[in-house]
Amino acid sequence: MDKIKAGIIGATGYAGQELVRILLGHPMCELVSVCSRSYAGKPYSEVYSNYSHLDYICEEDDIEALADKCDVIFLALPHGVTSQRVNEGILSKCKIIDLGADFRLQDVEVYESWYTEHHSKDILKEAVYGLCELNRDKIKGKRIIGNPGCYTTCSILSLYPLVKEGLIDNKSIIIDAKSGATGAGRGLSLGNHYCELNESVKAYKVANHRHTPEIEEQLSYAAGEKIVLSFTPHLMPMDRGILATCYATVKEGVTYEDMEKAYKKYYENEYFIRLCAKGSFPETKWVKGSNFVDIGFTVDERTKRAIVIGAIDNLYKGAAGQAVQNMNILFDIDERTGINAVPIFPA
Repeated sequence: MDKIKAGIIGATGYAGQELVRILLGHPMCELVSVCSRSYAGKPYSEVYSNYSHLDYICEEDDIEALADKCDVIFLALPHGVTSQRVNEGILSKCKIIDLGADFRLQDVEVYESWYTEHHSKDILKEAVYGLCELNRDKIKGKRIIGNPGCYTTCSILSLYPLVKEGLIDNKSIIIDAKSGATGAGRGLSLGNHYCELNESVKAYKVANHRHTPEIEEQLSYAAGEKIVLSFTPHLMPMDRGILATCYATVKEGVTYEDMEKAYKKYYENEYFIRLCAKGSFPETKWVKGSNFVDIGFTVDERTKRAIVIGAIDNLYKGAAGQAVQNMNILFDIDERTGINAVPIFPA
C-alpha cells in the first residue's frame, strides 16, 4: 500500500502541532504540507523549535491546491471556518477530518444556536461523528469526519455504557470536568497568562459551554431518548489533560457488578480504553502523551449515585491522536498505527 498523503490546515495551533508530531512518526503516512495563514512563508521550526531538524515551510491554507496532492486533509481551525471551505469538489478529491466543531453536530439548528451560521448544510448530513470506539463501522468508507472535542470524548466514553444499558436516571447526569490550559488554544488571552492561571482553579462558561450539546446529542443516540444534562468545565494550572467526574442516580437495584458488566461489555476489547480496577481511579498523568482513555467507576451506596471518572490527554485522544485514529479507520489500516505510544511519565 502506498503511503497516505496528508496535509494539515491550522498546523501551528496546539492540536495542529500535535498532529504534525504524530504524522511524522506514522509508518503509513507522508506529511506533504503544513499550512498556516498566520505564519505563511516562515519555517515551521521558527514556530516550534522542537522541529528544528526539519525543513517544513508553513504554506498558505489553500484547500483547493492541497486537495489535489493529498489523500486526506486535517483541518484544525476555529468554528465556522471549515464549513465555508469544504465543498463537494474538495470531497471528490480527498477525505476531510475536521478537528473543529462544524461537522460534529447533526442538528444544524442546535449548531447555529451554540456557534454560528453553518455554510455546508448539504455536506453536514453525510459527516460522521468520529468517536472511534463507538462509530468505527460508520466511519469506514466515509469522506468527512467531525473529530470530537476533548471534553466530549472523555465525557461520552465515560458515561456511554451506563446510558446504553439503562442503568442510570438520564435526567440526573452531572459532569464536572477539568482541563489543562492547552484546551483553550494557543491564542493570547488574559485568562491564560501564567500569573492568572497559576495557583488557581476556576470554572468557566458555566451553563453555556459549547461542548454541552455535543455530549447531549451523542448520549441521546445511545439512550434512544433526549438527554439534557449539566456540564461544568474548569481550567487547571497544567499544560494538558482532561479529568471528567460524572454523577448520575442509579436505577433501583443497580450494583457495582452491574456497572462493571456494562463497561466490560462495551470496552473490554477496546485497545485504547483502560478500565481501572475496583477502588482505583484515573489520573491525568497516566494518560499524558497517549491515545488512551482511563475510566474508573463506583456506586455510592449512601446516595445511590454512580460516580464515573475518565481521563484523557486533551491534545492526543481529545484531538490529534483521535484524528489519526479516524484516518487509520478511513484507510482500512490497523487503527493503532502511529498512535500506539505508551503515556509519558514523568513529564
